[in-house]
Amino acid sequence: MFNMRFVSQDWVVSCALILLVSCTTYSSASLGKPENNIKTSVFLSPKIELGPGLVSNKFYFDVDFPRGHIALKSFNAELVDESGKSLPLQETYLHHWFIIKYQQPKNVTHNNPTDNIVYVRNSGFCQDGPLIQYFGLGSETRGTATDIPDPFGIEVGNPSDIPYGYDEKWLINVHPIDTRGVEDRLGCIECRCDLYNITKDADGNPLSPDYKGGLDCCPDNTTCRLNKGFKGPKRTLYLKYTVKWFSWDNYVVPLKIYILDVTDVLSVSKGVTPMHNCEVEYQVEPCSKGYSSSACIDVRKTSFPMQNGGYVIYGVGHQHVGAIASKLYGQDGGVICSSIPKYGTGSEVGNEGGYVVGMSTCYPRPGTIKIKDGETLTLEIIYSNSEMHSGVMGLFYILVAEQLPHQHLL
Repeated sequence: MFNMRFVSQDWVVSCALILLVSCTTYSSASLGKPENNIKTSVFLSPKIELGPGLVSNKFYFDVDFPRGHIALKSFNAELVDESGKSLPLQETYLHHWFIIKYQQPKNVTHNNPTDNIVYVRNSGFCQDGPLIQYFGLGSETRGTATDIPDPFGIEVGNPSDIPYGYDEKWLINVHPIDTRGVEDRLGCIECRCDLYNITKDADGNPLSPDYKGGLDCCPDNTTCRLNKGFKGPKRTLYLKYTVKWFSWDNYVVPLKIYILDVTDVLSVSKGVTPMHNCEVEYQVEPCSKGYSSSACIDVRKTSFPMQNGGYVIYGVGHQHVGAIASKLYGQDGGVICSSIPKYGTGSEVGNEGGYVVGMSTCYPRPGTIKIKDGETLTLEIIYSNSEMHSGVMGLFYILVAEQLPHQHLL
């Protein structure tokens, strides 16, 4: 219905790994403005130590990030070892990573990294849930485009948005699972409770018998069941993250980040702002015996009104193994964006067989897809259920401009 297109990167940047590097390239001119200086900064998370079967799920506060009043143009990440070598998903599965902006009083020391934090969430709907990140993906990270076309950008570091006496900072959550020597690799990356010997949640409450797997069953420092007698060395790894950005100016059109969740259950009361209850993950039950694998499809949908609309500039879904498609529809039933998983077919890094190694992205021509104020959107997530899948996700990211470039400068 709409003209969707994929865009490739317009530049190639080579940066050293361990040191922070700023590499300057150039984007196309927009609206007659001289070309912007695009900077690329490469950072490493604090070190992560893993042995066979071990899980890490830690939050790292005040991580390295470009400073000042800037426009973010892309954010990519991957797991690497101490030598900077990319790690294959068959050995270390990247369940997810995300980065969150927060504000904190200037006098807080590093000994108290979480004191007096004010999280600055995205514009999405899950007010009380965990989906407050600016960027975040999983195993598909290396094969998913995040570049934002000119003249658009995500504004951060605006002094007028930072309270007096506060600093703007960033935290990263990284959730890798070492699957070397595990008994059931798919079960481990889907966090099956029996493989981790987990029966209670983080608060000590017994898990429901219906909860077969998910984030509650693969918390930090747990171990997935190994093949009998398997031994392997511990190793150190990092999340390497690459940020493209440039200094903010009045020619940049700001974008809002919306994250939609198919588990969102809207609670509506008369005279009260609707509340979104997002579960983040869910379980796909296996289809009945006798069905062909092509007929075993699990479809989940949710609908909700978008109070403030705008022009869609970018869209992408986030799904796990077993995924078939994620689609976002407008109120008229037209497709706003369809994001399809790409599965690996080999053994090399970036093409790991059986894993989701990328998601297709939508870059509609600016101005062609507009969400009206109050328009009801429908998110549809499709998985294969030829077998049970636990802890799957059905998220959808869209970047929305409230104005087009020519309107922005009026």
